[in-house]
Amino acid sequence: MTRPPVALDDLDRKIVAALIANARTSFAEIGAAIGLSAPAVKRRVDRMREAGVITGFTATVLPGALGWRTEAYVEVYCDSAAPPRRLAEVVRDYPEIIAAMTVTGGADALLHIRATDIEHFERVLERIRAEPFIRKTISQIVLSHLIANSPEAGASPSPPPAQ
Repeated sequence: MTRPPVALDDLDRKIVAALIANARTSFAEIGAAIGLSAPAVKRRVDRMREAGVITGFTATVLPGALGWRTEAYVEVYCDSAAPPRRLAEVVRDYPEIIAAMTVTGGADALLHIRATDIEHFERVLERIRAEPFIRKTISQIVLSHLIANSPEAGASPSPPPAQ
């Protein structure tokens, strides 16, 4: 079921920005910063959750702290008979795949993979290539992150700029 779009006002945007910056910020702290009571902030957050604007709260962990020190992007080329839903079923079976999307251009999909080391990455890649509908893959190993505080680097997302 598709939800109708929700119109967000400036206070809603400020609440969302505060939660993006730190999801553990209390409603009282957010309210004090934007001029609302804690119950008013809670009502707005509840409304945005019910409308699907806020989809959840999460912890961001540095991948290296968990031993995931190798990172790569893999272009996946499928046989023409492989629908995106079939690829989605397969990628769910790999905890090393942290993001997967269909893309335009020559490749059918792009996978973002994290592994403990090159050998681990190679084993994952071999398993992916063994899928019957995968024709080929092209991999790019990440050497470094040029934007160190980006979500891809394992950092918390930055709040949107103030309007």
